[in-house]
Amino acid sequence: MGTQANNPLHGVTLEQMIVQLEQKLGWEEMAKVVDIRCFSHDPSVKSSLTFLRRTPWAREKVERLYLNVFHVWGSGS
Repeated sequence: MGTQANNPLHGVTLEQMIVQLEQKLGWEEMAKVVDIRCFSHDPSVKSSLTFLRRTPWAREKVERLYLNVFHVWGSGS
């Protein structure tokens, strides 16, 4: 079994990602970067979670956005 030591997403839930991205970028900017309806039309954490949990390609894009915002630039606040 491999360890998750080098995985920056280890221990971060999808809900945490969405909440932190919304606080940092806002729904409008998130929708520009990841063009999915749950970010652009009546967005909410609940609707985003529902969609992203059953749509792997969209979840991957959100995970990449999260990494770009909070890890590549090193800005966690």
